[in-house]
Amino acid sequence: MRLGMKLIFAASIALVLVLVSGRAASAATPADDKEKAKEKVLERLNVAAANFHSTSADFEFDTIETDPVPDTDVQKGVVYYDRKDNAFRMGVHITEHNKKPSAKAYTYIGGVFKLFEPGPNQVTTYGKAGKWESYVILGFGASGRDLEAKWEIKYLGSEPLSDGKNTVKTEILELVAKDPEVRKNLPKVTIWVDPDHAVSLKQIFYQSATTSRVCHYSNFKMNESLPDDAFKFKTDRQTVYNNQ
Repeated sequence: MRLGMKLIFAASIALVLVLVSGRAASAATPADDKEKAKEKVLERLNVAAANFHSTSADFEFDTIETDPVPDTDVQKGVVYYDRKDNAFRMGVHITEHNKKPSAKAYTYIGGVFKLFEPGPNQVTTYGKAGKWESYVILGFGASGRDLEAKWEIKYLGSEPLSDGKNTVKTEILELVAKDPEVRKNLPKVTIWVDPDHAVSLKQIFYQSATTSRVCHYSNFKMNESLPDDAFKFKTDRQTVYNNQ
C-alpha cells in the first residue's frame, strides 16, 4: 500500500475512533451531569438547612381526580414551620376551601398530628405520627441528608418559579420513598426546591394513577417571628376531642 493511501487509511481509522468515542462520551454525559447536579443541590440543602429556623408561606393545595369523575378540590391558606435542633413543628391554617371561607386547621408537633374541624367543632389527635415526620417536613428545612435517608432521588433539571415577589431558580427533584409501605399510598413525589433557603415552591404528590395533589407556596417569610396562634386552634368549651 502506498504511503499516501496508508496515511488516508490511518486518518480514517482515527476519525472513526474519535467519532465513536465522542458518541460514547456524549451518551454518558447527561446521566453523569444529572448525578453531579443532584449532589450539588443536596449539598446546598445541607448548608441551607443548618440556617433554617422558621418560615411562613401562603399556600394553595389542589387535589386533582381524573377518574371516574374529573374533579379538583382547592384549599388555600397559610402554613407555618419552625425547627430547633431536632424539634420540628408545622401548622396549617386553611382560610378558603373551594372558594368558601374555612377555619379548618392541623398541626404536627413532637410526633403528634392534630386535626381541627370547625363544622363538628372537633379536634382529632393521631399520636403515632412520628414515623411520618420526614414526609411532613418534605421541602421545608430538610437537608440533603434528610432526603437521602428516606428517598431515592432523581434530578430532573431546573425551572424558574415565582415566589410571589421574585423569580426563583428552583431545582426539580423526583423522590421515591425507600419504605415500600409508603410507596403503596405515595408512589412518587416531585418537588421544586429553592436549595439556598431549604423551602419548596411547588410539590406534586402522586397518590395513584388517577389522583394527585399539587401544592404551591408563595410569599415566604424566612426566619421571622411566627404568630402566637401559628400552632394552635380556636377551640371553645363545646369542642370535642378524639384520639386515634
